[in-house]
Amino acid sequence: MIGRISPLRSKIMSAVRSKNTLPELVLRRILSSHGLKYRLFSSKLPGKPDIVFSKYKVIVFCDGDFWHGKNWKKRKASGQFKIRRKYWIDKIEGNIKRDKLVNSRLRKLGWLVLRFWESDILKSPEKIGYIVYEEISKRRIRKIQKEG
Repeated sequence: MIGRISPLRSKIMSAVRSKNTLPELVLRRILSSHGLKYRLFSSKLPGKPDIVFSKYKVIVFCDGDFWHGKNWKKRKASGQFKIRRKYWIDKIEGNIKRDKLVNSRLRKLGWLVLRFWESDILKSPEKIGYIVYEEISKRRIRKIQKEG
């Protein structure tokens, strides 16, 4: 099937979610257990972040390993993409480029951007939650010092 996607592949790809993925749900549960309050999926900010701590200007992205290019150089060279190779390489490299642009735009607006791979979140959710908690704590302390 050159140029067309099989019905099975189409069904599989349509099941891929962009919001409320398992890594996001796991991380949000951890952050809530630490007493952190956040907003979800702010469409007003570049990149539509997964988790937003507006008060401390911290943003968290839970990036899918496949879509955002984890171990990209190795995966690209491995010949993983046998069907529609150019399409997938362009797609994932475009996502990587867009992520860098989003990071830059958010930083210029004064936001701290934290990006985590889905596999890292699922492997060590407490560790990732602790990293986020620590960054929020640092920002909280700086904010108190500025006000006081």
